[in-house]
Amino acid sequence: MSRGYPKLMLRKRVRLSVLIALVIALSSCGKADVKKISGQIVAKVNGDEISVHQINNAIARGNEIAPGEAKQAAAQTLERLIDQELLVQKALKDKLDRDPQVMQAIEEAKRQILARAYIERAAAASSTESPEEIRKFYQENPALFERRRIYRVQELVAEVPQEKLDALKAATAAAKSLQDVAGWLKSQQLGFQVAVSDRPAEQVPLNILPQVFEMREGQIAVIPTSRGASVVQLLQAQEAALSEQQATPLIERYLRSRKQLALTQAEVRRLREKAKIEYVGEFQAPRAQPAPSTAPSGSVNDRDESIRRGVAGLR
Repeated sequence: MSRGYPKLMLRKRVRLSVLIALVIALSSCGKADVKKISGQIVAKVNGDEISVHQINNAIARGNEIAPGEAKQAAAQTLERLIDQELLVQKALKDKLDRDPQVMQAIEEAKRQILARAYIERAAAASSTESPEEIRKFYQENPALFERRRIYRVQELVAEVPQEKLDALKAATAAAKSLQDVAGWLKSQQLGFQVAVSDRPAEQVPLNILPQVFEMREGQIAVIPTSRGASVVQLLQAQEAALSEQQATPLIERYLRSRKQLALTQAEVRRLREKAKIEYVGEFQAPRAQPAPSTAPSGSVNDRDESIRRGVAGLR
């Protein structure tokens, strides 16, 4: 095999992945149907129309837009849709819509869209979030809202084997500064990176937010990570509270997403119980059928991300 072949295949995969994404995006928007429904055409690209409806759909899939920024956001979205349309036109001219990989990707996207649409329709019929639920969530998470802070931290992001975590914690407890911890890591020949950053509460993983919230300025803590540990020193904590009124829209979105996830899990269990599922070949049914742990792609099932994007939209 030639040495240039892997690079050629990589370029082909990258090109296909980009074009697949564009084709899927337009197919999921129902472009032909939009043109029939909406007469508010905002641009034509080589004769193909882009409508206000497409702009609104694209904006709705993104973050919240402040009222004063709506016009600018619409203009920027239109330019992205024009770029997308040009690439899709070229992809269709090159007959990439007949490429087996593209066809498979479109079919997979179609299945995800249908599954998500079913769950969203079912969730829409469920009860809305009550003021009591919203208030309860607000009160149960003071570090995110009423006592929200922006944390300036210096950290050593280290690659530490599991068996050395206790030793790292002991060295950190005895250290007078972060430099002492860095010296210990060097003595153990463990790699690390140094970083200083400002992190609002919603950007701190929620499983460690209570620990960070209780830290005093200058205090050092060891936080285990998937690749080792992060040794964090709190330099400053600035109060940046959100009132219940400010927090209500993002809490509503989060609670709605949580209900949707629960509904998805319950509905998949119900459908599995009614369905006839046959495993073929080397695949066998699990001894104990686990509860589904994920929602259809595109739905929010991570509280960190839901809260982070929500609070970002309020600022």
